[in-house]
This record gives sequence, C-alpha cells and structure tokens, in this order.
Amino acid sequence: MNKSSLRRKILNLRRSNLNRRIKLNPKKLLSLIKKNKFSFKYIGCYYPSNYEIDTSEIINFLRKKNLHICLPIIKKNHQMDFFEWSENDPLKINKYGIVEPVSKKKMFPDIILLPLVAFDKNLNRLGYGGGFYDRYIYKISKIKKVMKIGLSYSYQEVKNLPINIHDQKLDFVFTEKGIIQ
Repeated sequence: MNKSSLRRKILNLRRSNLNRRIKLNPKKLLSLIKKNKFSFKYIGCYYPSNYEIDTSEIINFLRKKNLHICLPIIKKNHQMDFFEWSENDPLKINKYGIVEPVSKKKMFPDIILLPLVAFDKNLNRLGYGGGFYDRYIYKISKIKKVMKIGLSYSYQEVKNLPINIHDQKLDFVFTEKGIIQ
C-alpha cells in the first residue's frame, strides 16, 4: 500500500475511534526520557488537531516540572521551526488549519514529541505528507542531538511502512500500551 492510501486509511480509523478517550501517561513519558539519561530542558510538542493524541495533559505535566514547551510554526518552502509557548500565550490558526504560537522566540528543543499518522516496529513514521518534521529533524540534527518521540494510538501501528531517503526515524514511539524502542 502506498503512503497516500495508508494515510487515508489510518486517518479514517482515527476519526472513527474519536470517542474512545485514550490518554497517554505523562509520568511514563518522563520516566522514559530520564531512563535514557538524556539531558533536556526544552520540549518541542504540538497542539493537537485532526484527532491526534491530546497533548494538553502532557504539556501541563512537563511544565510543572519546570520544562520549557515550544510549538512549531510552519514557514515558507515547507520549513518549520519551534517557538516558545506557555498556556497564557496567544495562538493562531495557520493556512493548514494547525494551531501555532504567536511567539517570536525561536527555540531548539532537546526532545521533540511528534504527531503520527502511522508507525511501524522499526520506528519509521508516517506523517501528513508535507515533510515538515523530516526537514526539521534533519536540520536540527546538524546543530544538536535531539530525542524524537512519536505519540500515537497503538492501533496506528502498521506492519512495514513504505519509506524513502528523506524519512527520519524516531527514537521511540509512545502509545497508551507503552513504549516501542
């Protein structure tokens, strides 16, 4: 199955499971990060849309641990950067219907929590097809080491994703059933 067909199938499945109210345990997420002895202060996250994992509980939990949250802003030429955000800061909706911070304070996250459309056991990810996260991960990996954690529902796992040379692998996938590494 090609990426477009798979994307359509999984997004429909996610939409049909909307009422299940599946949540991820933020304590398990923090435990994963600490267990891997990864030094971090800045967490790149996303504001959920399109039936993605709701990150609000995770964001609130991490903020109480004095961690800085940053959200992506999509720029021209399919580029993206992360900018500081707190719950009191305004947000706007971009041309793709994605919520973004209004902040102008650019940050380089130590950890990126990525939304997933699908993933496989080899830690390959399928996003929405724009390549924003793949480009960003490639760019930031030239600047610093960053931990990449995909957030997903367990039912979004597929056997083997079709991949290409631009696809960036994850370090972990975190679902309601646990951690895939």
